[in-house]
Amino acid sequence: MSTLTIDALDESGSFSAYVARPEGTPRAAIIVIQEIFGVNPGIRQKCDGWAAKGYLAVAPDLFWRLQPGIELDADVPEQFQQALDWMGKFDQDQGVADIESTIQAVRAELGGGAVGAVGFCLGGRLAYMTAARTDIDASVGYYAVGIDGLLDEKHAIAKPLMLHIPEADHFVSPEVQAKMHQGLDDHPKVTLYDYPGEDHGFAAEMGKRRSEAAAQLADQRTADFFAQHLG
Repeated sequence: MSTLTIDALDESGSFSAYVARPEGTPRAAIIVIQEIFGVNPGIRQKCDGWAAKGYLAVAPDLFWRLQPGIELDADVPEQFQQALDWMGKFDQDQGVADIESTIQAVRAELGGGAVGAVGFCLGGRLAYMTAARTDIDASVGYYAVGIDGLLDEKHAIAKPLMLHIPEADHFVSPEVQAKMHQGLDDHPKVTLYDYPGEDHGFAAEMGKRRSEAAAQLADQRTADFFAQHLG
C-alpha cells in the first residue's frame, strides 16, 4: 500500500493519503474524497480503479485532526453510528483546506497537469465546496448532502462540476433535491443527473448499499466527464 504525507496549509501538522499509481505516466490525477467512514477498503478500491484507467489517484485522510486512520464499515450499525459521530465533530472548512493542500501536493507529484476530485456522501458535499473554493480542474459529487445550504457559493464555481442525485436518498429530501435543481440547472459549469428509485450510497464499491446498474451508469458518466475535462 502506497501512501503520501501531505503538510497542512495552516502548518498545524501533516496527514497521510492513500495513493494508487498507474502503469506509466499518469494522464492526470484524481483526488478521491472519503465518505464519513474514512479511507476504508471501498475508498481505496475507488483509487485503484482510477489508477487502472491511467490516473494518479489519491485519497487523503480528512479525519486526521480527529483521529488518524479511521476506517469504518457502513453495514455495521455500531460503526455507522460512530461515523455519524465523527461527521458531527468534523470541521468541513478545514477539510476543504486539506483538500487544497492535497491538490498542491498532487500537482507537485505530477510536475503540473490537471487534477480532479470525486467525493461520496460527505465527500460529495466537499467536492462541491472544492469546486467553489479551489482551482480544481473538475469535480464530481455522488449523493452530496446539504447542497441547498451552499447555493450561495455557486457563483464561484468556475470549472466543471457533476452531481449524481439518487431520488430516493433518505438523507436528501425531495425538497432539497428540488432546490438543487432550481439553483444549479442553469449554471453553465454544473451538470446534474437524477437516479430514480436509488438511495444514498448506491455507488459504494462493496456492501449492501451498492445498486449495480445505477453504480455502473454513474461511474461511466464520471469516467467520461474526467476524460473530457482532465485528459
